[in-house]
Amino acid sequence: MTETSFWMIVPGNPGLSALILFVIAMPFLYAARKPVHELVRAVGHLAGGPLRLASKWLLAVAKEMRERNRQVLLAHGREETEQHIAREFERIGALVRRDLEGYPALQRRLLDEITRVEEDYRKCGEVPPPPPEWVEAVEAVARVKNGNELVQHVLEEIDRSIKKIYDRVITEYREAYESRHKILNGFMPFWRSLQRTLAQADTHITSLNERATHIDAQMDKYQEIVEQTRKAEHVLTVSAATQFAVALLVLCIAAGGALINYKLIALPMSEMVGAGDWLTASLRTSDVAALVIIFVEATMGLFLMETLRITHLFPVIHNLSDVMRRRMMLLAFGLLVTLAGVEAALALMRDMLIADKAALLQSLSSAPQQLPENGMLSRIPTAGQMLLGFILPFALAFVAIPLESFVNSARTVGGVALVLFARGAAFALRLAGNLVRSLARVLMTLYDVVIVLPLLVERLISRKKQEEIPDQDLAVRRH
Repeated sequence: MTETSFWMIVPGNPGLSALILFVIAMPFLYAARKPVHELVRAVGHLAGGPLRLASKWLLAVAKEMRERNRQVLLAHGREETEQHIAREFERIGALVRRDLEGYPALQRRLLDEITRVEEDYRKCGEVPPPPPEWVEAVEAVARVKNGNELVQHVLEEIDRSIKKIYDRVITEYREAYESRHKILNGFMPFWRSLQRTLAQADTHITSLNERATHIDAQMDKYQEIVEQTRKAEHVLTVSAATQFAVALLVLCIAAGGALINYKLIALPMSEMVGAGDWLTASLRTSDVAALVIIFVEATMGLFLMETLRITHLFPVIHNLSDVMRRRMMLLAFGLLVTLAGVEAALALMRDMLIADKAALLQSLSSAPQQLPENGMLSRIPTAGQMLLGFILPFALAFVAIPLESFVNSARTVGGVALVLFARGAAFALRLAGNLVRSLARVLMTLYDVVIVLPLLVERLISRKKQEEIPDQDLAVRRH
């Protein structure tokens, strides 16, 4: 007798057998209803409680990380703003020393010259008064009677003398006016120079006003950072994200340049180090040597930027004395120039190796020999490779600038990403805990659906008992 036939109460009818078994098991399922509910509820709490606890812990960790990131972000923003403000004050000081320190002497000179011009202009504007003696002489002659020829002759002589004297005086006054006008004309270059000087001063004052406006904006930003406002935090976060994206883009471009540099020196390095020398099964010594040269060039460029105080990745270098810093700067620059020269030589060697390989392949082939190209045209690719090999190390030296921006902004961006990840994980765990508890309630409801008939009977009995209790109370009250 098989196991299947053992459960077959009605032979040949499994459905009826299952129904009979279900009816038989119904009382037992009803009797186990409360323990099963407790078991399912306990399992739900057992699975959902740790998930909710982990969710709360992640939320607390996210809050702590956010506060820490906020403090680091505001401290970095305050330091950067202080540097900007100090740099703007240095620029304003240099501008004032360069353009405004000679203004007091210029003002005194301008006042003296303006006083001289005003005096000359005042003299030029005077009208020559008529001599009083001439007026008296003319009046005396006018009182003389004109009947005598001698008197007439005297009057004519006086008239001619007066005209000559008047013409001479007028000529002297005209010459005086002409001399004064020449003096005024001589001041025209000074006036033009004065106009240019005043225009330049206006430009300098405008520049100072713009610098002052920029300083005011920086001071407002610094004040908001000190007060730790939401606006300052948002602005610094957006600025850090922008710097991170730009620095990452520039680093990707620099990685492309480093790849071109590697391709430029990999072939000649295989001839220098040995093409058959392998460090591992898939890594040749020549490739590692080429990468080491590129990394050393980038390192020398980083040290050069540090000694020039353009970047501040190494506080030890930044705190060196000026003598040691200059020596280190010269050493880094010398090594960088040497490596650039080595790369230019390797680029020339690469071109020669490629030419030798092409000549060997052509000599082994049965094709007719090609005529050599023009000497100047054939040297252009070689010169280009050598120039590229010499320039790329100096271009890689400037990678230190975006690297510093990337490192400084990665702290903020990474912190924000971690906070978002922790909050997302907390939400997922809390959702999973609620789902487990809801699933437990669903399982209890399904269990009640399975034993719905006994539950209906129980509900009818309880309702009948509730109806009988008021009748009994009424009877008791009547008695």
